[in-house]
Amino acid sequence: MLSMRKRKDKKGFTLIELMIVVAIIGILAAIAIPNFLKFQAKSKQSEAKTNLKAIYTAETGYYGENNTYNSFDKVNWIPVGTARYTYSLGSDNGITAPTPGPGTSFVITPTGSTYTDGSFTGVTPARLVGANSFLAGAVGNVDNDTDVDQWTINDNNALVNTLNDV
Repeated sequence: MLSMRKRKDKKGFTLIELMIVVAIIGILAAIAIPNFLKFQAKSKQSEAKTNLKAIYTAETGYYGENNTYNSFDKVNWIPVGTARYTYSLGSDNGITAPTPGPGTSFVITPTGSTYTDGSFTGVTPARLVGANSFLAGAVGNVDNDTDVDQWTINDNNALVNTLNDV
């Protein structure tokens, strides 16, 4: 006769309890996702900082041997992997910086202060100041909006975020 009895201790969650849990998860996700995207964009900025420090190392090493700064190809610098940033180096003394690889499509000329390459319009990129000093730049879009992120480094190892896209 046990099988005929109705059990009163039903187990499980009610629809209201499940809806409350889903609402709480939605609220937590709405708070967490913007913070996650911000941290993700900040981590992408580390590419520019690391590559600009590598440019500084390459330029100062070249300067130590030749008593002048030079272009990316002369100092043997090229970005590794697929670059999120475009790296620049120009000059006042006739040195031109060839395109060193993927994601590095612009060259600074002595007379130009802004440029357009189809994606970054009106940005003032870095320029090499002279044979005894340099300024290298990185421009990229780390969060897929219309603003760009721009970094510079000079011969004094001063790394500066001139336009912050985060």
